[in-house]
Amino acid sequence: MVVTLVTAAIAVAGTLLGSLVAGRSQERAAERAIRAAQDQELRRERLEAVRSVAESITTHRIAMWDRGEAVLDDAPADRVQELRDASHKTRRAVTSPLTALRVLVEDESVRAAADRMVTLTYALRDACPVVGSVAAEDREAAKTALTAARAAAVTAHDEFVDVAGRYLRTV
Repeated sequence: MVVTLVTAAIAVAGTLLGSLVAGRSQERAAERAIRAAQDQELRRERLEAVRSVAESITTHRIAMWDRGEAVLDDAPADRVQELRDASHKTRRAVTSPLTALRVLVEDESVRAAADRMVTLTYALRDACPVVGSVAAEDREAAKTALTAARAAAVTAHDEFVDVAGRYLRTV
């Protein structure tokens, strides 16, 4: 009878221990699944931040180019003002995605590439002539300066996308 009780006690202890081990194993698996889902969501958010910054800065660059060309082509003042207002709107639209990028991406190379892209795109403003400020004989030089500023901004954009892509492949 003692042997039966000992055998039963060992069986109960084994069952309890097995249940504890199985429960803990399931708990760890659930924790890993949650972490994996959180990591995937963070990756999606980072990708969206990169995409949004690139898109908004492209939109702003195009608006600045259109504005500069309008001035150089002697567009009517109301058209130039319309394009100026549009470029102000597109510049403001860069702020939110750039903030998201800074919050979500700690990688310094991505941040530096974003800063360079934004700085060179904003530099188009310096290359954009003001209505009536460019004499006819200086238009070609102004157009060359605007084109060079645009090319530098496009190159910086492409570099940002490349750096961000490499970063996103590693996280």
